Amino acid sequence: MAEQTSRLSIRVLIVEDDVVDRMACRRTLSESTEFDIQFFEAETGNEGIRMAQELGPDCILLDYDLPDLNGLEFLAELRGDPAANSAPVLMLTGADSVAIAVEAMRRGAQDFLGKDVNGQYHALMLPAIRRILRERQLAEAKRQAEAKYRTLVEQLPAITYLVSADGAGATSYISPQIRMLGFTPEEWLADPDLHWRQIHPADRHAAIRAIRCSRATSTPLHIEYRLQTRDGKMLWFRDEGKAVRDESGRLLFFQGILLDVTRSKHTEHALRQSEEQLRNLAAHLESIKEEERKRIARELHDELGGLLTAINAHVSVCLRRSSVGGSPPDDLLVEARDLAKRALQAVRRVITDLRPSVLDQLGIWAALEWYTEQVERCSGLDGECVIEPQAMALKLDPDRSTMLFRIVQETLTNVVRHAGATRVVVHVRYEEAQLIVEIADDGNGKVSAETPSYEKSWGIIGMHERSRHFGGELKITGTPGAGTVVVLKLPVEKS
Repeated sequence: MAEQTSRLSIRVLIVEDDVVDRMACRRTLSESTEFDIQFFEAETGNEGIRMAQELGPDCILLDYDLPDLNGLEFLAELRGDPAANSAPVLMLTGADSVAIAVEAMRRGAQDFLGKDVNGQYHALMLPAIRRILRERQLAEAKRQAEAKYRTLVEQLPAITYLVSADGAGATSYISPQIRMLGFTPEEWLADPDLHWRQIHPADRHAAIRAIRCSRATSTPLHIEYRLQTRDGKMLWFRDEGKAVRDESGRLLFFQGILLDVTRSKHTEHALRQSEEQLRNLAAHLESIKEEERKRIARELHDELGGLLTAINAHVSVCLRRSSVGGSPPDDLLVEARDLAKRALQAVRRVITDLRPSVLDQLGIWAALEWYTEQVERCSGLDGECVIEPQAMALKLDPDRSTMLFRIVQETLTNVVRHAGATRVVVHVRYEEAQLIVEIADDGNGKVSAETPSYEKSWGIIGMHERSRHFGGELKITGTPGAGTVVVLKLPVEKS
């Protein structure tokens, strides 16, 4: 009948000069139902070293007293030979040789047994071998796991590190990718302060504080800073770390990665520069446009307005002369006078749309009140403009005044055209070094950041760009059926 479980095959090398002791060892170990043991024997230390090199046994039973070498000398020879030094050794010593046994363990023996005159130590050999092999299996599994981890880590395009949790905070492992900074792992680990020194001076204080806080509180670390390479080049890194704990919650170590984000930082910087240039260009074009509006409004007022006024005056004089002379008024002259009046009104309306004179003559606050009244009169909306005293006391420069007026103008135009509102309120106040302009209507509330056409509205985009140029923030919130609120916050220091 076949055995239900297969036995583990192992090779045991017995290094013992006493033939009786060798026989006793074989007989005891052969009784094992757990192992299928193949025995090899050596009578001298040198022979044992040679057989260990050639055979690579799973375990060595080593007697301390040998003809040519003692056990400690044997261990020194064995551990000095890479071809044989992985074989675990069970040292057999005299019963009263505790000091020798301790020294043997220090030199690499996995365990020891004290020989007694009655040979009772034989019964302890099998459990000792079982323990040694189990420990070897666990060590090999750990070694393989660490090798896999290192292989994985060292293929990542980032620097991986481990930091001890013993309170000292020393880096216990750094991956070979540290060479991108021009240092070897050995150099990095040998100097605990090297990491701090390589941080850019402008980033050092904040980075060190964040790293130490993360390790002190075991909270995740997410920070970006610059590190200097050995040759002086600056690279941007994102440092992300976290605490690693065992199943019981005990802190084991901190692990993290340093990811090179230099390219993305440069791209981000270039993008910011480009955005800033575009914003400045837009502001410059807006300034040019305002100046052109001023010029056209002035020419319309001075040239076309003057001509229409003169035409109206001449026609009126002709009509009065006819009336004085008793002749009926010429219908064509009457129609010409009416057309001149309507044309003059149209010119004034165009001039107001281009650049209301009240903005330049009386200032922004009077212009907002006047424009709200114009919207109320022309659209039928119930309009109200409330400017609190602290805001009224502010003196805005011409550029900010123009920006503020255009945003209110665009908002009220949208309310009239799209909101379906019956009432709109413009409220201006000053709080915490900010000028806050709030325009609220009671319309359909369909205009907000979530509206699909929101980002396609050039008017809204223009409002945002106008406010951003002066460091302002514009927020539009629409509630269906309850209206829309536009809030402009503009940093303004009191003069």
